[in-house]
Amino acid sequence: MSDRADRTRWTSPLRRRRGPEWAAQSPTWREARPALISDALKRACARRSGNWFVVGASRDVRAGGRPCGRTVGGVEVVLWRSDTGELRAGPGACPHLGAPLRDSRVVCGRLVCHWHGLALDGSPFAGWTPYPVHDDGVLVWVRLDTVGGEEPSQRPVVPVRPTTGSRVDAVFTTVGRCEPQDVVANRLDPWHGSWFHPQSFVDLTVVREPQGDDDDAFVVDVSFLVAGRLVVPVRAEFTAPEPRTVVMRITQGEGATSVVETHATPLTGAADERPRTAVVEAVVATSDRRGFALARAAAPALRPLMRCTAGRLWRDDLAYAERRWALRSTGRFPG
Repeated sequence: MSDRADRTRWTSPLRRRRGPEWAAQSPTWREARPALISDALKRACARRSGNWFVVGASRDVRAGGRPCGRTVGGVEVVLWRSDTGELRAGPGACPHLGAPLRDSRVVCGRLVCHWHGLALDGSPFAGWTPYPVHDDGVLVWVRLDTVGGEEPSQRPVVPVRPTTGSRVDAVFTTVGRCEPQDVVANRLDPWHGSWFHPQSFVDLTVVREPQGDDDDAFVVDVSFLVAGRLVVPVRAEFTAPEPRTVVMRITQGEGATSVVETHATPLTGAADERPRTAVVEAVVATSDRRGFALARAAAPALRPLMRCTAGRLWRDDLAYAERRWALRSTGRFPG
């Protein structure tokens, strides 16, 4: 066969699984050492965020559309775009009489309060001071120095992603009764994958554990379950680049360089006895297969399916995070 024919030959990403069924797989509780997970969490929490928080998907804040209202750390935030598409953000209460600006309208790029018509163009006005914002093309971030309490930075810590023209991305958001650290701890426990999510992951093995700050990744071999015994095996790496983010990156196998970013944004203030956290998960997929161009063209139809898949996993993982918070808050958490 010629070299050219060999390069263009199509191969299926699917493999037939020969591993054991759920109850017959090797237990992972000995490897999932509480101290190891706790140490990885402590290192993540000690990293700097520059006071940046993910508030949602970039495409949810549309030029000419209605403003978006969010609450971060107990602070009301309103976001909108100017008539040129530039992102704006600031306090969610009108400086006149406190109207909720999330219910206002955007007219010619200005936010017009629906109570008395006060218009904001995104610059300081009457005590209303804008917040720094960043649009990375997938997610929208806002910097809240009073919430973060760190030395502020000019830009958030945005994970490396596949290039814009070669990817399909989708963003899923859900909310749970827990703190951001409980969401991050869930992601820093890869051993639970094939036990807790047997409908999605099988044959999971942690092949490398974190070695410390300079080498702080979990490396995992895992197969994504497609149907029956058909799977897609990959190698993935889990890292925490900042205190509220965990990134899973496929390093070998189908979709190499694709990432799943899990961002945990506190909705309530630090002193709230009933904390709530938003989980904002961005799936940024790519492939070097020629047919992936069709997937990019069909991205609007694929995004709901990608969000549905993420939602199915997070129904379980949020229960994990909420349970962890419930035990911690009552002093019953092991370790």
